[in-house]
Amino acid sequence: MEIHLNRVDYIQVGVTSQKTMRLLPALGKKATQKVAVADHDGILTCFGMKKGEAVPVFKTLPGQKIARLDLGGAAGTPQEKIFVCSGSHVRGFTKKGKQFLTFEANLTESINAMHVSGSDLFVCASYIFNHYCDCKDQHYYLSGDKINDISCLSSENLSRPVLACQDRVLRVLQGSELVYDIEVPGPPSVLELYNKDGGEDVLYGTTDGKIGLVQIGESAAATKWEIDNDKKKGGILCIDTYDIMGDGVNDILVGRDDGTVEVFGFDSSSEPTLRFEHVLSESVTSIQGGCVGKESYDEVLTATYTGWVTGLTTEPQKAEAGPGDEVRMSKEIQSKVEALRAELEQLQVKVLQGREQYQQTSQSSTAVSAVPVFSINDKFTLCQDDASYSLTLEVQTAIDNLLLQSDVPIDLLDVDKNSAVVSFSECDSEQPNGNFLLATYRCQANTTRLELKVRSIEGQYGTLQAYVTPRLQPKTCQVRQYQIKPLSLHQRTHSIEQERPMNRLSLVGQFSFAEIHSWVVFCLPEVPEKTPAGESIAFYFHNTFLGTQLEATYCKGEGHFKSDNISTISILNDVLSKEATKRKINLNISYDINDDSVSHTLKMIHPKLQYQLLLARKVQLIDALKELQVHEGNADFLIAEYRNILDESANLLEEYKKQPAHLERLYGMITDLFIDKFKFKGQNVKTKVSSLLEILDNYDLNSLLDFFNEA
Repeated sequence: MEIHLNRVDYIQVGVTSQKTMRLLPALGKKATQKVAVADHDGILTCFGMKKGEAVPVFKTLPGQKIARLDLGGAAGTPQEKIFVCSGSHVRGFTKKGKQFLTFEANLTESINAMHVSGSDLFVCASYIFNHYCDCKDQHYYLSGDKINDISCLSSENLSRPVLACQDRVLRVLQGSELVYDIEVPGPPSVLELYNKDGGEDVLYGTTDGKIGLVQIGESAAATKWEIDNDKKKGGILCIDTYDIMGDGVNDILVGRDDGTVEVFGFDSSSEPTLRFEHVLSESVTSIQGGCVGKESYDEVLTATYTGWVTGLTTEPQKAEAGPGDEVRMSKEIQSKVEALRAELEQLQVKVLQGREQYQQTSQSSTAVSAVPVFSINDKFTLCQDDASYSLTLEVQTAIDNLLLQSDVPIDLLDVDKNSAVVSFSECDSEQPNGNFLLATYRCQANTTRLELKVRSIEGQYGTLQAYVTPRLQPKTCQVRQYQIKPLSLHQRTHSIEQERPMNRLSLVGQFSFAEIHSWVVFCLPEVPEKTPAGESIAFYFHNTFLGTQLEATYCKGEGHFKSDNISTISILNDVLSKEATKRKINLNISYDINDDSVSHTLKMIHPKLQYQLLLARKVQLIDALKELQVHEGNADFLIAEYRNILDESANLLEEYKKQPAHLERLYGMITDLFIDKFKFKGQNVKTKVSSLLEILDNYDLNSLLDFFNEA
């Protein structure tokens, strides 16, 4: 059963954060609901719909950026009190706009997640969770990694907060204690109770676009279902549950950071099915199900990054009506269009007056040049599926151009969604601070969001910089920096296979726990900046490109690293030695190299290398086969393999284009492995690299293994 929803834009406020728009409870069964939305200007706006127009109920004065909005009220009454948090303050407003609460949480960091339940207030800063009851401090918890969101299961006498943490874990608390944690398949970005009236089911969405439902028990949790992100859509920013299909079962409404809005319904099976999809031009920060535009017509209400509040309504846009009604409809639309035209003309006059005034004042001697301020929402994340980094930049106004500059070798990969025109400049990487990449993206009009993909090389580290220039006058630019780490393709995982052949690196020296933690943060992605609590810590990683793994265990004065890839150990050895030398710390370094790990790593590279060699061979044949086909008039005389290459030629070329330098990258990894194996034995084998490349050109796994053993 499919559903048809029609888009209606209501109002635009300032730039919004995640989960800052909510629908107030309806007064009657079929009545329309008021909408509360908060923005980065610190303004809380509440509006309702009258005769198809958005009418403000109240609007607060500007102030500090509002990070979250939640609804609350006494238990058993309508949840119609509005709570907003900005900085470390929480304020409460009635549905009429009267402020009844100002509360200072006394946190050193800003609140980034909040949940209100009766007289209980749960707030989270980056790593800290606090529970207040009637504004009195009750419980406190320090998380091992960054907290992205919070939800709370409340029964009569017990509340169980659930924290969504960056290290791919949901942490279930009771009071100030951690009861247990739940591993999820990606860093969870948002949590939502499946049934707002009670129950133990919690929905989560991850930054890499997966959705799941877990049942939170007293001592353990059970995963009911998970939806994978096979179509590589954006990360999840918001989730809500509402029966939009009208079948008596709550549907799941999802908003993603690439602008996708989805509705999942339930068939006879207990797993959700996609029923509706709509793509907005910017990320969806909040989503709610309810009735806003017209009585009795349900809709999915969304708020986007630049502050547009948009409804996807079940109300038909073109009424099936008689001749008289058609005239009335067209008159309604005509009056709307005329009102919009008048408003547009007024705005154009204002712009002209403002421009003239600016020109006059800018020529006077007392004029002060002001740089226009604009907001950028950026995300730099490692994608597990293709071992690349996705850089997403979203600006509150149209982007004119983007300049990418990197002082480390990286490849730019093709992105289907990207319509910008890219041009490359020549780089001189031989200079001491030389560039390896200079690329300019020129955007089409009204582009506010750009998605790019880059792939780095492990062992080469530095900074990628993005210079963003919007279509604003006077011209201005903002720079964003992203660290490419030495082991940039490694991703945190919960455990590793201990039976693999492992190489070990051990460090002993006069360093503190905080110092060695800062070195690990420098080397590896997804490690929390804050030094972990306790005496020691163990982190596990897997390489998204090769599938090799790494275990890092360290404490004050000692660090132990294990990996089935010698090159990973070699990179860690070089970088950690360099970092210790900078701080004038003497290190006692020892290593234990397992020769079996070399053939193990080569066997892991083998299927990838074989596939890329085959792909390159097929692509080389395409032009010659097409020429033969034209010459002969058809391809019937070719053997089945060649006919297949011709049939698949478009897909093969597209795949080859999407992965530039993939083969060179694999050759480079094998070469590094060869050099690193003998480096630990005190031998320099760089002179033999040309022989190794010859073997790779006529690739055969057994010959390669023999070469590694004989060398």
